[in-house]
Amino acid sequence: MRQVSILTAIAGMAVIVALVVYFGAGEVMRSLFAVGITGFAAICAMQLALTAALGLAWRALLPGAATGMVMWARLVRDSTAEALPLPQVGGYVLGARALALTGVSGTLAAASTIVDVTLEFLAQLPFTAIGLGLYLWLQPDTQLGGPVALGLAVAAVAAAAFVVAQRRGLNYVDRIAAHLGAGWAERSAAGAAALHQALADIYRDRAGLWLSFALHFVCWIASAAQVWLLLWLAGAPLSFAAVLAIESLLYAVRTAAFVVPQAVGVQEGAYILLGAGFGLTPEMSLALSFLKRGRDYAIGLPTVAVWQAIEGHRLWRRRAPAAIAVSKSPDRSERP
Repeated sequence: MRQVSILTAIAGMAVIVALVVYFGAGEVMRSLFAVGITGFAAICAMQLALTAALGLAWRALLPGAATGMVMWARLVRDSTAEALPLPQVGGYVLGARALALTGVSGTLAAASTIVDVTLEFLAQLPFTAIGLGLYLWLQPDTQLGGPVALGLAVAAVAAAAFVVAQRRGLNYVDRIAAHLGAGWAERSAAGAAALHQALADIYRDRAGLWLSFALHFVCWIASAAQVWLLLWLAGAPLSFAAVLAIESLLYAVRTAAFVVPQAVGVQEGAYILLGAGFGLTPEMSLALSFLKRGRDYAIGLPTVAVWQAIEGHRLWRRRAPAAIAVSKSPDRSERP
């Protein structure tokens, strides 16, 4: 799987280079600079607010957990997934790890991550359906309606099956938990039985589930506001309905291309294809994609650095007493 991710990432980078060369690097740069530093800072601030709201959605599944700590864990999850060359599950693992380090048990961190990811995906389905409806309404002659509708139906069936798997405690969930645990969850919990019990406890809290789902859905809708603002600042405004249609289908494509780290190349091609129907130039579409990637790096890399510093400090505190004890112990090789 790792080799597939590496190969697809390389292929995606080649696609990006080819698109920039074909449509003109100068034109793409002019579209980028049209937004300006203020616009870029605005979308970074909007993304941080969106991440905080997503943290609240995760917090709804964890009664008693510190809200700020869950928001931090969500920031780590998204930052590592978008700023590091990792598959999406890598972000889930590190986000759960960050949550566990705040005092939440490893089992509960893994279980809540599984449920939160599931609810986020379930909330994406109506978001995609709304976007598809808007796209067909605004672009009645498009040929994309059938394939997207079929993909949406398949995704709905897959989501339902995944929820049933979690509720019934099937082995598939155990395999996911093994990735999320990565050794640390097993030491802090009782294994598969404890994970199944934690999942059951989370699913019994219907109010928390519905609140988390609603927050995820609102966040999906709100995510389109950043692109709407960017286009307005760049002098190529579109209606919010058009932007919502583009973004919903874009994220559907990104979800389908989960094997490609950060959907490199896939996102750029999708933006060009979807934006063309609304009059966006390929250069502006590429600029939008690059601005979003720049936003992810501007937020993600400092977050990863802070998280690594926290992990390093924690490791040093664990090893320092042992090192001191070894240094103070007498050398048994010396003889009186």
